[in-house]
Amino acid sequence: MLLRLVGSVGRRQTSFFPQHSSYRHITLIAHPFTRRSSIENNYVDYVPQQSRRNVSVMRKSAFEDRIRRLIRNDIQYELDRSPRTKLIPNFKSFAVDERPGEQWIRLNKQFGEDEEIKVEVTMFRVSTPAEKEGSVTTENDLELYISMVIDIFKDEENGILEFVCNVWPDSIEIEKVFMRDQDGMTGKPYLGPPFNDLDDELQTSLYDFLEIRGINDELALFLHKCMQHKSKNEYIRWMESLESFVARNK
Repeated sequence: MLLRLVGSVGRRQTSFFPQHSSYRHITLIAHPFTRRSSIENNYVDYVPQQSRRNVSVMRKSAFEDRIRRLIRNDIQYELDRSPRTKLIPNFKSFAVDERPGEQWIRLNKQFGEDEEIKVEVTMFRVSTPAEKEGSVTTENDLELYISMVIDIFKDEENGILEFVCNVWPDSIEIEKVFMRDQDGMTGKPYLGPPFNDLDDELQTSLYDFLEIRGINDELALFLHKCMQHKSKNEYIRWMESLESFVARNK
């Protein structure tokens, strides 16, 4: 009889709590920076998703505010060093086109009755001296220069005489001189030998040719000052655009 009773109990669905018990399961909530166990993954995380989104938005806003503050500080630092200025529209007989937002400027002039001169100048480059055995290059050894292309037009039949030059703070150095069509260059035309390989007297004559047209050491000095202002203005313009973009995404 006892064995029969035990067997019957063994076949029942045993519960340690009454069927209508007020017992509720306890949900385990893991710390957000701890790794959940396989048991914890079976429970529902009761942290509201809206709260998580609010925290994420707050962090994003604080991060973007910090970026904007750093940008404004950098802009103010540049303005404290020297104010932003506009490039003068003319230098002697050259008209100056600042080309805002670009890395180069253009100068134009009319020379005589049939010549038009166009000068395009790019941003600064850095020249490093030739390395010598046992020597160390320092910041004082570096020198800034500008690349300049001079196009001289006469008429459609004669094409364009083009000079490629390096502009130093107090001088202009011709690297190449050649003729090209007004439509540009196609293929691989012959551009002549390196300028320094030309006859010395011819080199001097070509420098004189430019000098007569106002392309001289005085222009070199102006261009270096001009590009210093250009570099500063473009940097501040870039920083302002960056700050404006970050602000629009708030």
